[in-house]
Amino acid sequence: MAKGMSPQLQMRFKSSLMGERLLRCSRHQPLPQLFCYNPAINHVSMQLSRTLSGLTNLFFNRRNVDELSNSKRKRLRPGKVSPRRQVPKNIPRPPYVNSIVPAGLVSGAEVHDKQGIECMRASGRLAAQVLQYAGTLVKPGITTDEIDQAVHQMIIDNGAYPSPLGYGGFPKSVCTSVNECICHGIPDSRVLEDGDIINIDVTVYLNGCHGDTSATFYCGDVDDKARKLVQVTKECLDKAISICAPGVEFKKIGKTIHDHADKYRYGVVRQFVGHGVGRVFHADPVILHYRNNEGGRMMLNQTFTIEPMLTIGSINPVMWNDNWTVVTEDGSLSAQFEHTILITPDGAEIMTQC
Repeated sequence: MAKGMSPQLQMRFKSSLMGERLLRCSRHQPLPQLFCYNPAINHVSMQLSRTLSGLTNLFFNRRNVDELSNSKRKRLRPGKVSPRRQVPKNIPRPPYVNSIVPAGLVSGAEVHDKQGIECMRASGRLAAQVLQYAGTLVKPGITTDEIDQAVHQMIIDNGAYPSPLGYGGFPKSVCTSVNECICHGIPDSRVLEDGDIINIDVTVYLNGCHGDTSATFYCGDVDDKARKLVQVTKECLDKAISICAPGVEFKKIGKTIHDHADKYRYGVVRQFVGHGVGRVFHADPVILHYRNNEGGRMMLNQTFTIEPMLTIGSINPVMWNDNWTVVTEDGSLSAQFEHTILITPDGAEIMTQC
């Protein structure tokens, strides 16, 4: 999940969530303001240094726009959100659940000892199992709220807490992002339709560690354009993971993803990022999925997420009035995949797989 906006909406990462600013939970000085939210037009923008800006918007904001004009797909609209689901009292909660302090990005990398690595493997494995199960539920006629209910039940049945629930006020246990929804879709009464694509973003808190993963699934008979977008997004994640190892610069992740997306003229969303994850939900480093010149190198036994979001058309995000749901400006499709990885002596281990 992501992080960012005002006291209620911070840049919520998991992909990252965002808002007026990215809040850092104290371990040191605050992070510079990265995100800006304009409530008058519900637009989220990223404040970039010259090294991170340039001609990207010119070339990527209107990609494949001619392909959108003939689409018969209806724009996504909010449905009815059911009451918050309950978690048994005996299941440990992450500290942010009962805190009046808004959740934020914690300074400092998540680097683990042997016990911590085993804890991360357990939470990652459960997250992967929950995601796999959620994917089997995707079919025309089911509501995203029903998916949330099933995910919630499986998580608590395994003695874990659904990390999104109560994070910065998020009302549900999973994010369900349909069609043009880039990320952080709130499960509601909307019925999935034949031809939809849906990203399901699962994070579990088990034995003091978060395991974070997502995938985009097909609903019924999905057209070739949507299937290609989903396929290439998954390839972007796989290629990014393949270059990870101790000492590798984080910026190589963004270059790898951007280079592959360019081959198919897909846009790479910039405002939402990967992040350190482990004992806390969102920690350093910030993982940019596009070309950049930011510093930092991967460390042995470090855990973080990579979660690229690609679009067929505009990469400009628009936020709904719920302060969470983010959709593409032009209604074009978006897809996302995510894994939590561990940096090992000879590369990277995917922690969120069955």
